[in-house]
Amino acid sequence: MDILEALRHDIVTLLKGRGAHAEFGSAVADFPAHLRGVRPQGVPHTAWQLIEHLRIAQSDILEFTRDPNHVSPEWPDGYWPATETPPGDAAWDASIAAYCKDSEAIQALVSNPDTGLTVPLTHGQSQTVLREALLAADHNAYHIGQLVMLRILLGAWKA
Repeated sequence: MDILEALRHDIVTLLKGRGAHAEFGSAVADFPAHLRGVRPQGVPHTAWQLIEHLRIAQSDILEFTRDPNHVSPEWPDGYWPATETPPGDAAWDASIAAYCKDSEAIQALVSNPDTGLTVPLTHGQSQTVLREALLAADHNAYHIGQLVMLRILLGAWKA
């Protein structure tokens, strides 16, 4: 494996949450429906808010990377859901599915040997696919960690 292949492999591993970070799938698995909109005292977000924020932000990063005409949501309100509680199980499931689909798309982009990881995006301000993939991985790890901590506080985490 050459150095570029190794870099692609390591970035994909980071995006998947393997290694030092919890995986998104583990953080959301069997999350009790009655706790999805609960915000313990002193905690800034509910599970629904975190999952939707993860979905929205990752989608924005992906679309910015691959679409020069992409328009990002308004900061900060456009990156968070309007409610603390999901509108229902279907919305919860759809948010998780969309997050997973976009995560796989970023991983595929990074894995593709035709993707120039360090070539500046034509529509950016010196951003590269590498930078955007690392941004997604870093952002996701941070909020997935919050989600795990929230589950611990709610008594819904099985370590």
